[in-house]
Amino acid sequence: MEAQKNTKKYWIYCFAWLAIMVTLLVVYREFFWLALPGTVTYFAKAMDIF
Repeated sequence: MEAQKNTKKYWIYCFAWLAIMVTLLVVYREFFWLALPGTVTYFAKAMDIF
C-alpha cells in the first residue's frame, strides 16, 4: 500500500497563487498569465497528480 502524502502545504501554495492570479487579473489584466504556471502546478501537486 502507498502511504498518503501530506498535501496541505501544496493547497496553501495553490490558494496563494490563485489569490495572486485574481489580483493580477483585476489590477494588471495583461500580466495575469504570469501566475498561471504556479497556480496549475500547485493545484496538480495538491491533487497528487504528479
